Amino acid sequence: MKVVIDTNIIVSALLSPRGLSAKLLNLVLEKKIIIVYDNNILFEYMDVLNRNKFKLDKELVNIIINFITKEGEYKTAEFQKIKCNDEDDKAFYELYKNEDVDFLITGNKKHFPDEKNIVTVRSFFNEYEAIV
Repeated sequence: MKVVIDTNIIVSALLSPRGLSAKLLNLVLEKKIIIVYDNNILFEYMDVLNRNKFKLDKELVNIIINFITKEGEYKTAEFQKIKCNDEDDKAFYELYKNEDVDFLITGNKKHFPDEKNIVTVRSFFNEYEAIV
């Protein structure tokens, strides 16, 4: 299963290591699901995860970024003619529209078009548990 994960989910996973977002990140780290990324998303991950306001361990951030680049799947996104509430989110949507990406997982569904496989972490687990 291939997923695009919005930055807010990774931040949440690192801030709340016992929450659902952390459970999702663990599935990625255990290679049970594949995270899909491109340069825009990788840059956003690095930028946001290194912001001082989150006070995240820099070594842990580097481990996560290195894992994504080595074990994730790099893709080139195709331009999508849509307007997102947050233009930074457009990169996630464009990558999600690749035919072999199963889900876009976000904490801000309202930032994206209302589509079946654009889901919150909770909705993803409802769907994922049904698949397994």
